[in-house]
Amino acid sequence: MSPSTTIIRNQWYVAAYASEIGAELFARTICGEPLVFFRAEDGSVVALADRCIHRRYPLSKSRRDGDRIVCGYHGFTYDRTGACVAVPAQTRIPRSARVAAFPVVEQDSFVWVWIGEPDLADATAIARAPWLVADGWTTIRGLQTIQGRHALLMDNLMDLSHETYLHGGYIGTPEVAETPITTEVDETAGVIRVSRHMDDAECPPFYAESTGLGGRITRWQDIEFQPPCLYRLHSRIAPQGHHPPAGYRPGADHALDPGAFHTEIVYALTPETEHSVHDFWMVARDFATSDAAVTEYLYTSNHTVVMQDVVALGIVEQTVAEDERRRGDVRELSINIDTGALAARKLMTRLARAQAAADAENAAARA
Repeated sequence: MSPSTTIIRNQWYVAAYASEIGAELFARTICGEPLVFFRAEDGSVVALADRCIHRRYPLSKSRRDGDRIVCGYHGFTYDRTGACVAVPAQTRIPRSARVAAFPVVEQDSFVWVWIGEPDLADATAIARAPWLVADGWTTIRGLQTIQGRHALLMDNLMDLSHETYLHGGYIGTPEVAETPITTEVDETAGVIRVSRHMDDAECPPFYAESTGLGGRITRWQDIEFQPPCLYRLHSRIAPQGHHPPAGYRPGADHALDPGAFHTEIVYALTPETEHSVHDFWMVARDFATSDAAVTEYLYTSNHTVVMQDVVALGIVEQTVAEDERRRGDVRELSINIDTGALAARKLMTRLARAQAAADAENAAARA
């Protein structure tokens, strides 16, 4: 079955890093919706549809007047709620003159936006990544837009065995592909957990150069993915033979493992369109936090890894799309390493069905 291109709108998505949004008008397409963002005079972030209702001129190419946007084509003016407050050559403003405004939340250095029905937006449902802003951690971050559907990036991140082959010489070693995984699905929380524990592993350059460890190490990769957007990889390395405290469990609500080096690798997977996805990537670390050389090395190394994924997933998208055009569908073979990705696909299918049911209910109510 082909990887899905369905976009689930009634969800929170990362639209930008908080540092990207300032006084200037900022454009980004999220879930097929062109949006314009700006930081209002009180510091809060505003998100509006990026099309003037008059002749569809992009508001992001217009100008601000305080907390209003004045369309650069004919001067239609909108306040931060999306209401049109001025039109040219007349005092009466049409009752329907407004653009959509979207709920926004700033949290953990992200600007989250809700694209779906505004009444369903619940900020408490937003997944957390506290390390990105916590004391005692240093974070690097970047953004690449991949010319491939959301499902392909999701598959990529849920199956890290590809590190051995695609990212060898950076983050991958033979043990990543050779070590079996365990997969757990928390149906209530909507979280998939995939874990890999390597007792005797080669230390990849990504960690050897940044921590000073070398030779053989103990290595853990513990994934928590909360579809559709936030992916957290609790990555730890330690000298070979190290054992964490009894009952230790990685995650936002748990203490760190003494004697280990921690990196919290966070991805936000935000659809741009049905066939492209914004890949927000971050690496937070609790070691060498003031060492600029380590920060530069990790940024350069992780950027290289991300770009390898960008190229690979672009190729897969082209291949899948071509096969869909020729055959109507794509046949895939899945094995044990795919249990996490398949669980994520299943949860995404459930979310898509809930979205379809909500859309049908709304259509019936409007009829």
